[in-house]
Amino acid sequence: MADIKILDNGPLLASGVSIVDGEGKRMETKEQVYLCRCGLSSNKPFCNGSHKNKFQSQVRA
Repeated sequence: MADIKILDNGPLLASGVSIVDGEGKRMETKEQVYLCRCGLSSNKPFCNGSHKNKFQSQVRA
């Protein structure tokens, strides 16, 4: 089962997912991946930590 956790002031932590690019090609990933949600990463769709002290978001259900 896939899980996606929204980390406070940071990326999405996705577990048990596969990522497919815009052409339908599967990207190589690990069991857990951190996905950028601030738009600052130079390694999109993956997080590279560029958000630190520049992005704030605390999502609650």
